[in-house]
This record gives sequence, structure tokens and C-alpha cells, in this order.
Amino acid sequence: MIVRWFAVTVLGFVVLAGSAGAEDKLNTPPEGFKALFNGKDLTGWKGLVGNPKTRAAMSKEDLAEKQKVADEKMRAHWKADDGILVFDGKGDSLCTAKDYGDFEMYVDWKIEKKGDSGIYLRGTPQVQIWDCDEPSYKQHGAEKGSGSLWNNQKNPRFPLVRADNPVGEWNTFHIKMVGDKVTIHLNGKLVVDNTVLENYWERDKPLYAKEQIELQNHGNTLYFRNIYIKELPSETK
Repeated sequence: MIVRWFAVTVLGFVVLAGSAGAEDKLNTPPEGFKALFNGKDLTGWKGLVGNPKTRAAMSKEDLAEKQKVADEKMRAHWKADDGILVFDGKGDSLCTAKDYGDFEMYVDWKIEKKGDSGIYLRGTPQVQIWDCDEPSYKQHGAEKGSGSLWNNQKNPRFPLVRADNPVGEWNTFHIKMVGDKVTIHLNGKLVVDNTVLENYWERDKPLYAKEQIELQNHGNTLYFRNIYIKELPSETK
């Protein structure tokens, strides 16, 4: 997966990545990107407190106190293990300590059987991740594949194609968010094409201009690595 990712995004690095071995290059961002996960610890991450709407209503003191509790819970269930970010399925979502507006992002992810997760963009659900062949998920459209903006109501919510690798193998998202629109490639295939991500928390309002990115807890063991981000100027179209 890593060799394929570099083949798509950093063509001049293919030979080096292939000869050195994919695992040797874990969590090393390409030029112009920053690593959100350093492969060693949870620096730059925090526990989940509420949602954008409820957090905005909290006093500074109340938010700080709740954040302290959430961070303790986060450290009990998320950990760095040999360059991989691992979640045991028993806590809450993991959140970036920093808020982001417009950005371009790469993230590798892997799930187990019946896996269910997602990526929240600006604190908003979600870029869907799941076991596409799990029978109990079929009623929700899982067979269509991962990468969808699953909580959309007015705009497209399912992926253009199913591009998932088999459960137990690594997958790579390339996500670009500009304004309220999202474009997503999964394993090199276009699955979401410049589609509006709706405000799940306040349906009558536009998407938040800036918020945290979250790795979603849905009660499953999860694996992430190579989480890279490049912030884009707000005027980017």
C-alpha cells in the first residue's frame, strides 16, 4: 500500500520506497505535508468532548475540565504500537489537538471483520469506513464501499465505486476539503467528487469553517498510520 501511495503522489520516490521497504518509511510525510501521527506516541491528539455545537456552548473552564477527563480516557484506549496507531474499540473517537479549515490529507487505515469507523472532517461525520461484506451492514449500503459521506441527506452519500481492499489489508484515503466540498480517492480510485459535506449537528446551518479531525470510534479494533495533512489557503477553489 505504501509503495502504491508514493507511486500516485510522489513519483520520484518510487524506487527508494520500493528498495528500502514500505515499512521503513512509516509516518514520514512527503514534501509539503506534515505528519499528524509521529508513530511513537499521541502527541498532537486529544480525547473527544461532545461535538462542535455542544463544545461551543461550554465555558472555557468547563471545556478544559471535560477535556482533561477525555484525554485520560483516550490514553487508555489509543496507543502507538510499532509505528501503528491502534484503537482497542472500547473508548471514544480520537481528535486532532488542532482545528483545520481547508486541507489535503492522506491516511492509511485497516479494519477487522465487522469493522466500522470513519473520518470526521471539521468535527462532522463522516467519511465512512466499514466491512463492505458484513451482512448486517447491507441495510445501510455497505456493499457500495467505504469512502462515502454517509450522513449526507440532500447531497450524494454513497461512493462512486467500491474501492476497498479485503478486510485485514491496508487502505489509503486521499481527502481534499475546500469550503464545504470534499473530494476523496480510496486506493487511487475516485469515490467522492467535489461533494458538499452537510452539517450533521445543525442541519439548518452551513458546515463549520474550522474544526478538528476525528478518527471515529464505533466499538471496533482499528489501525491507522501515515496520517499526513497539508493546510490549504482559504481562497483555494
